Amino acid sequence: MQKRLNKEIISWALYDWGNSAFAVVMLTAIFPVYFKDSLSAGLDTTTGNFWWGLANSFSSIVIVLLAPVLGAIADAGGNRKKFLAVFAVLGILSTFALFFANQGEWVFGLTLFILGSVGFMGANIFYDSMIVLVAPSDRYDFVSALGYSLGYLGGGLVMVLDVLMFMSPEKFGFSNQTQAIKAGFISVAVWWGVFTLPLLMFVKERNSKQKISAGAALRNGLSQLANTFREIRKLKVVMLFLAAYWLYIDGVDTIVRMAGIYGKSLGFDNTDLIKAILITQFVGFPAAIAFGFIGERFGAKRGILIAIAVYIGVTIWAFRMEKVSEFYGLAIVVGLVQGGVQSLSRSFYARIIPANKTAEFFGFYNMLGKFAAVLGPLLMGVTGLLTNDIRVSILSVIVLFIGGACLLYFVDEEQGKRMARELE
Repeated sequence: MQKRLNKEIISWALYDWGNSAFAVVMLTAIFPVYFKDSLSAGLDTTTGNFWWGLANSFSSIVIVLLAPVLGAIADAGGNRKKFLAVFAVLGILSTFALFFANQGEWVFGLTLFILGSVGFMGANIFYDSMIVLVAPSDRYDFVSALGYSLGYLGGGLVMVLDVLMFMSPEKFGFSNQTQAIKAGFISVAVWWGVFTLPLLMFVKERNSKQKISAGAALRNGLSQLANTFREIRKLKVVMLFLAAYWLYIDGVDTIVRMAGIYGKSLGFDNTDLIKAILITQFVGFPAAIAFGFIGERFGAKRGILIAIAVYIGVTIWAFRMEKVSEFYGLAIVVGLVQGGVQSLSRSFYARIIPANKTAEFFGFYNMLGKFAAVLGPLLMGVTGLLTNDIRVSILSVIVLFIGGACLLYFVDEEQGKRMARELE
């Protein structure tokens, strides 16, 4: 392990350990419940759901529009770490401020949630791109997997704490569940902030260009972005991979986002959902590391294809699922491959893009990630309407996995590396 780890790698990976608390607590498990039960008081269910969906969509659209431009500016000015810090601080302070959002203050709460989400997603653009700063290309798979695995564990630990506070507020000195939930928001902000510090202190931008002014970085970044659009026809391998990634990651995100609704349609309750999320988090910790070794031993592309095959099996299993025990079993299997497909996708992509444009190219990568879970829910919805069967609708997601796998099969990693070197 000594050969594999150093201070910079650990510092970089610890950011995932820290910011994943926001992903689990604020985006997935606890804040959505708090919004529904408290912040949106006074709104009918339909209106509340509308504003919740709009807030999520708006924050994603902001990143979709900004990601490539911000990445280009960061590359041009050698300021990836500074941009990460700005977005992380935005997310951390917004999350902390949610402590002051009280019952019925849904406009204030959703505004802070949007700012927090933009901070979280924006910082990830630069975090992903900085993998090239901390590791050589032959270690991308392991290092990327380390980040995701620590993210699963760190986010899971904070969620356990927050769930325990929610379930037994008096044992933690709170008078009611609302106080416990709001204290959970502070725990997320503090956790994220503390574990951002190692990256800011110890990761060096050695391969960045000489620092230039913000204005010059803006001009150079926009010029670089325009140049990349002109040269995009030369990056056929990158474009083919991004098309494959869009399809299969859409399938992955659809499984995650629709699991709760699908489970409730089968008669499972909220407690079952919380347990399934925790199972996925803690199984994902060792599984992501295991996929890092698979990537190093057999190649990232093969590892991704293995994960996609498992997801196809998961989808078929979900179609036939009857018992809550099977729901937990699916959570275990998803935990085994979710971090793997995410980490190996990141490391594979890092190898086929120009090293001097990583933030810009990861801007495109994250932009597609924000578009994910668009086709899948649509496929499920249309299929469900046509068949009037929720079980049949889940099978439609297989189309995304098969399409992504077919495109990925034709991605030539070595050709991608050669093209990337030519553009550096």
